Amino acid sequence: MRPVRIAIIGAGIGGICMGIQLLKAGFHDFTLYEKADSLGGTWRDNSYPGAACDIRSHLYSFSFEPNPDWSRSYAPQAEILAYLEHCVDKYGLRQHLRFRTEIASARFDEARGVWHLRTRAGEEVEADVVVSGVGQLSIPRVPALPGLESFEGTWFHSARWRHDHDLTGRSVAVIGNGASAIQFIPEIAPRVGRLRVFQRSAHWIVPKWDRQGTVLEKNLMRRVPSLEALYRSALYWTNESRFLVMRKKHPMNKLFELVARMHLRRHVSSPALREALTPTDPVGCKRALLSNDYYPALERENVELVTSGIERIESDGVITRDGRKHPVDTLIFATGFQTTTFLTPMEFHGLGGRTLGEAWKDGAEAYLGMMVPGFPNFFMLYGPNTNLGHNSIILMIECQVRYVLQCVEAMRERELPWLDVKPEAAAAFNAELRRELEKTAWSAGCGSWYKTAEGRITNNWASFTVDYDRRTRRPDWMAFHEGPRQAPEVREVASSSARARSI
Repeated sequence: MRPVRIAIIGAGIGGICMGIQLLKAGFHDFTLYEKADSLGGTWRDNSYPGAACDIRSHLYSFSFEPNPDWSRSYAPQAEILAYLEHCVDKYGLRQHLRFRTEIASARFDEARGVWHLRTRAGEEVEADVVVSGVGQLSIPRVPALPGLESFEGTWFHSARWRHDHDLTGRSVAVIGNGASAIQFIPEIAPRVGRLRVFQRSAHWIVPKWDRQGTVLEKNLMRRVPSLEALYRSALYWTNESRFLVMRKKHPMNKLFELVARMHLRRHVSSPALREALTPTDPVGCKRALLSNDYYPALERENVELVTSGIERIESDGVITRDGRKHPVDTLIFATGFQTTTFLTPMEFHGLGGRTLGEAWKDGAEAYLGMMVPGFPNFFMLYGPNTNLGHNSIILMIECQVRYVLQCVEAMRERELPWLDVKPEAAAAFNAELRRELEKTAWSAGCGSWYKTAEGRITNNWASFTVDYDRRTRRPDWMAFHEGPRQAPEVREVASSSARARSI
């Protein structure tokens, strides 16, 4: 059998899952390249106060590694990070990790059927297969506000929280009011002197049914694993039904809106504040949020919601478009991530030297969210159009890892030099995907992190996860080109113009 060398970029959930399944399948010649000095990805970076998952803990974990000891219905950040550390150690993955190694570029050598990777430090590495586990939420987005460089106080992004900066008694501005902001604002509001929350648009928020796990529940799940599996299944199907909320004009969509309006009315007594917090976008157009304490935090005497847009930043404050100056000494950006520029700032060069930037000039897309024509032996986990608005992303990642593993096993067993998805297969898949996306609330007129500036939805999956599971259950080998089979000594000098043929 042909040996296969595999490079995995990123040691977050996707990379860890890929590595574990490779070990289980008998692959040992692989390395996880991580630019930071520790693992965890999103759950390492987002350590802000109150950081927690908005998917139930027993579903936000690997199916092959259940955890009966989650402390709460929705696990906090530190606990999820500890779980990932546990998985790495239990399955012997740590020896395959290379920290402080950032991949800067990758170039495919068609003659030899290998990828040449270059690190930021200038080191060159070869791999037969490259798997990206960087996902969609790795690079913080800080808006280019005029005057930010003149600010004399402290500023940082929520995903790069300054734990050394004591907020006690300070005058703080939070720019943004999305998923991260609604978690940390209730945590810092009692400590700061004055807190101003700058809101561009309101979000639909529903109650978060969170509670502490009991000793009895943990013991039962530990002693009766099938009980944990049954509970996980119940959570899955409950969440799966929530995709209907994302359908335009579906009754579930209207029910969600009713629950959100009741939640707002119950927790916000001020008519003016309630009006400012009432969304004008359709339910689902932007990410729906879960919180029990965000609304009460905004009613505190030391907290102000600011809805006028920001005109500029000055050395000691924020100037809004209504001419008001808001004196602050700390700016916290809760403005999300660069979500539609997948893999940036890495540069990938495929067949003929074509770059991913050129392939994605009209917006990122991929066959099943994993493969791009002209980039053989390159796979993405949590790539274009695989994000969810209703269920656990780990479900999608496990589907993708299973799929990639089958491709790699075929390469090893059938001695295939490389696999490349056919352009027509990718085009047909993405055309169908775009038709289905038009039926969802995401296609409404609002801007969101799911879309490019031109309005193309590049991030979300258009259906139920069961549909994705079905489509990725086994590769359709007719959708691929295969590089020419050659003896190892011939492969070294093969012409780069060798024609690909179908499997």
